[in-house]
Amino acid sequence: MWSYLIPILTLIVGLVGGFFIGVFYLKRQLESMQNNPEMLAKMAKQMGYNMNKQQLNKAQQMMKNQKWK
Repeated sequence: MWSYLIPILTLIVGLVGGFFIGVFYLKRQLESMQNNPEMLAKMAKQMGYNMNKQQLNKAQQMMKNQKWK
């Protein structure tokens, strides 16, 4: 019985822990993009968007209005 229970519990704990670590990391990245337009431009370029300064400023303002917490 223990040979089945321990791997299943380990998998569940790992998935839950990984989820919360991922959420924490994503929140930090989004918060840092609010204050760093170069990072926002880099992310947009990686996604295939070419944004000018006006579009970047508008995206940054929209992110600042969001509540990530």
